[in-house]
Amino acid sequence: MSATEVSRAGPPPPGGALAVLDPSALVLDADGRVVLWGPQAQELFGHTAEDALGRPVGALLVDPQHRASAVELFTGAVAEGVARSGTVPVRHRDGSTRLVQFRTMRLRGADGGYFALGIATDQAALLRVERDLALSERLVSQSPIGLAVLDPELRYLMVNPTLERLNGLSGRHLGLTVREALSFMDAEPVEADMERVLATGVPLVNRFSVGPTPADPGREHAWSASYHRLEDRGGRVLGLAVSVVDVTEQHQATLEAAAARRRLAQVADASVRIGSTLDLDTTADELAEVCVPDLADLAAVHVLDCVPAGRGEGVAVPEGSPRAFRPPSVASAGPSPVASALGGAGGPVRCAAERLITRCVNAALPIRLSRLDRRDLAHIAPDPQSAALLARAGAHSYLAVPLIVRGRVLGALDLVRCGNPVPFDEDDVVLATELAARAAVCVEHARWYQHQRHTAETLQRSLLPHRPPHQAGLEIAVRYQAAEAVCDIGGDWYDAIPLPDGKTALIIGDVMGSGISAAATMGQLRTATRTLAALDLEPAAVLSHLDRITADLDHRFATCVYAIHDPQRSQCRISSAGHLPPVLVRPGRAAPVLLDLPTGAPLGVGGVPFETTCLDLAAGDRLVLYTDGLVETRDQPIDARLAALLLLLERHRLPLEETCDLLLRALRRPGDPDDVAVLIASVQPPG
Repeated sequence: MSATEVSRAGPPPPGGALAVLDPSALVLDADGRVVLWGPQAQELFGHTAEDALGRPVGALLVDPQHRASAVELFTGAVAEGVARSGTVPVRHRDGSTRLVQFRTMRLRGADGGYFALGIATDQAALLRVERDLALSERLVSQSPIGLAVLDPELRYLMVNPTLERLNGLSGRHLGLTVREALSFMDAEPVEADMERVLATGVPLVNRFSVGPTPADPGREHAWSASYHRLEDRGGRVLGLAVSVVDVTEQHQATLEAAAARRRLAQVADASVRIGSTLDLDTTADELAEVCVPDLADLAAVHVLDCVPAGRGEGVAVPEGSPRAFRPPSVASAGPSPVASALGGAGGPVRCAAERLITRCVNAALPIRLSRLDRRDLAHIAPDPQSAALLARAGAHSYLAVPLIVRGRVLGALDLVRCGNPVPFDEDDVVLATELAARAAVCVEHARWYQHQRHTAETLQRSLLPHRPPHQAGLEIAVRYQAAEAVCDIGGDWYDAIPLPDGKTALIIGDVMGSGISAAATMGQLRTATRTLAALDLEPAAVLSHLDRITADLDHRFATCVYAIHDPQRSQCRISSAGHLPPVLVRPGRAAPVLLDLPTGAPLGVGGVPFETTCLDLAAGDRLVLYTDGLVETRDQPIDARLAALLLLLERHRLPLEETCDLLLRALRRPGDPDDVAVLIASVQPPG
């Protein structure tokens, strides 16, 4: 610096800074001579007190070109009585030159004379301290992290603007306790953490807390705070340093990610739970149960009572059209009478056009109401009593989504929230739509299955005689029971055909395979059998003709028992084509028996001869014909099942109709995969 810089001085620096700067002091008399020289001055300038005392300060420390301005820094302070400061190039005793910051002021002695006091600091040290202080101040004031210092009583001593903004208490922290400053949240855990750090000295990092703020009371904020104890060089506790980071966005992202995982888990769960059977009502029940309690407190699945078949049809219908639904499947988050508010009992439920469920189905679009009033409840519930029930349960939010598959609306899913205080949002619409879409496929499969099952069973039953004919000398009872699965319907049949001279042909058969094609084959065989029976052929001859016919029917095989009862001779001639043996029950005999007949080969094998067995029958004797669906299972040997059949017939000598029901009830199981036919003929006394 080529010249001395002089400026009006402000207030003296704080004592802490003086300790860091270690300033030097010297005193000049009115003539500018050194009269006091401190040890720090010797360290700063290199001159001892003996060298400096009595000498003019300019000649001692300053080169001639800077001497006038340097001396004026002292004399001006004495003359004006105003403190001055300035930077002076000072010559050190070792010959080097350094910049020194002087602060001068006037002193008055006991004799009334004036002196000049100079406080000197190395300019480089002063700049370093000023820079450090400025950096520290900017670091605290401009930091995006909330910073604070608290005393040992946990009162705020310093708070930066970021923390003031986070807490919504601009300019009001200082002197407040933690509980006073954080009155908008539960401050007890925060205070407990701070006290633990003060007591142990062990820092706590990333302490998470959630709550609103006075500046943003309608939104939940999240913070991550860290605490560490402040100590001086001697280990004395000065207080606590706090840093706080607003992690609201990360917290919200975490919540959203968790919600997304829950939605994915619910969709995965629905994929497993919905469609476990091909029963339409069960599928609707499963969809309703999947939705509670995670998605809604109350769920109802409404399936349209009639959906037109075919593809490519428009999904929308006139807006004002009422709709008819099957009785809805309802599930609630807990046992509560409110479940009946969306339900119905008995037959189809007709919903008016004003009902939200009807509007959802007609428009084929979701309907979401975040907040409900009484008028909304009247359009949700089927009647005023149900609407009042929903109101008492606290229903406050509603969502309906259509069940759509291949461009057709099959129904809708009704969702209501009562206990869950959060209203339905767009994410809930997406989830409910996904669940409804998956369920709609299962509902469509169930409807298709029921349609196919009904078609196959109708075809099967239409090909069977409606009731056995009344024949002289015989009482006949028959039963047919379809399989549970549509693919297993169709192969079994029975028949009783009147023949000349009072004779009767009794037939039981089973086309191998299943489904509608098996039922069609069965119908052809039954027609052929009736035609052959009219020729009054022997049973073995009838089976031989049927064998050749079956070989031409779509490569199928069939088993069959053909018997002719002749009441005039009290005989029964019988032949078997690979079928299970009939049971003969004679009154007064020890036990029913399986007839020991030549088994023969199934029809359609070709080239295998059949034999006829002649059997004497008396009044009261019964002949029980059946198909394999009555006795065959996957978990028991056929011998054990045939033994069970014989035991039932031995223990229960019931009328024929009751006997048929008993056999089906005792030997059939729910879900058996095969259909079954039973024919029981009882010989009646003559006359």
